[in-house]
Amino acid sequence: MEDLKTYIESGILELYVLGDLSPEEKLQVEDMASKYPLINAELDEIERSMELFAKNNAMEPADYLRDRVINSINTNLSEEGVIIPNNTKENVISLKQSKAYTFYKYAFAACLALLLASSVALVSLYNRLQESNTEIASLQSDKQRFANTVSLKDGELEVLQDASFKFLKLQGTAKSPVSQITVAWSPAKKKVWIDMRSMKMPVNDKEHQYQLWALVAGKPVDLGVFDKNADTADMKEMKPIATANAFAVTLEPRGGSVSPTMDEMMVIGKF
Repeated sequence: MEDLKTYIESGILELYVLGDLSPEEKLQVEDMASKYPLINAELDEIERSMELFAKNNAMEPADYLRDRVINSINTNLSEEGVIIPNNTKENVISLKQSKAYTFYKYAFAACLALLLASSVALVSLYNRLQESNTEIASLQSDKQRFANTVSLKDGELEVLQDASFKFLKLQGTAKSPVSQITVAWSPAKKKVWIDMRSMKMPVNDKEHQYQLWALVAGKPVDLGVFDKNADTADMKEMKPIATANAFAVTLEPRGGSVSPTMDEMMVIGKF
C-alpha cells in the first residue's frame, strides 16, 4: 500500500493524463491501473480535476484560432480515415460536442488563463522590485547625509576643543558696515573654518556668492566660496592654508573669481 502511495505521489499519473509520457511509460501506467483499482480511481480523479480547472478558466477563442484548431482536428482525423466536411454549421456543432474538440478548447483556455496569471504576477513582482530599489536608494542617501552630518559635527568639535585654532572676527567695510563673520584658523593644521551661525551678512542672490580670501605677504589667496541663507550649517570648512596676515570676504560672481573685486569687499580682519 505504501508503494502505491509513493507511485501516486510521483506525478506520473498527472503526466499520463496530460499525454506527456513515452509509449513504454504509458503502458506501465495502464498496466498498474488494470491491476490496482486505487490507481484507476486516481486517474479518474485527476481527469475530473483537470476538466474542472479548464472549464472554470475557459475563454472563447477568437474566430481565427477556432478555425485553425478545427482545421487541425480535421487534418488529424482525415489521416486516421475519418473525414469531416468543412465550412458547415452542422460540422462545427458536432465538432464542439466531440471530446477531442472539448479538450483542445479547454486546454487553450487554460493556457490563456495561466499566461494572464503569469503576466500579472510578473508585473506585480517588477513593481515591488522597483519600490525596493527606490527604498534602498533613499536609505543610502539618508546614510550618506547622516555620515556627512557626523563628519561636520566632529569638525566643529575639533575647532572648539583644539587650542591651536585662533579666532578672528572680520568687521564690515564701507561697502557693508554692519557685516561681520568669525574665522577659525589653525596654522599648525592648516585648517580654516567660518562661523555660519553668527554671521551677519546680506543674503546673496543666485548669481553671486561670497568668497573668502587670505592675504599672504600682501597677495590674496582663494579659500573658497559660500552662501548666506537659512539652510547653511553652523560652521563651514574652507580651503586649507598655513600662513596668513589677514582674511577678507568679497562678493563675487557665482563660483568665485581668480582675484578679489576690491570695491565688493564686505569684511576684513588682521591678526
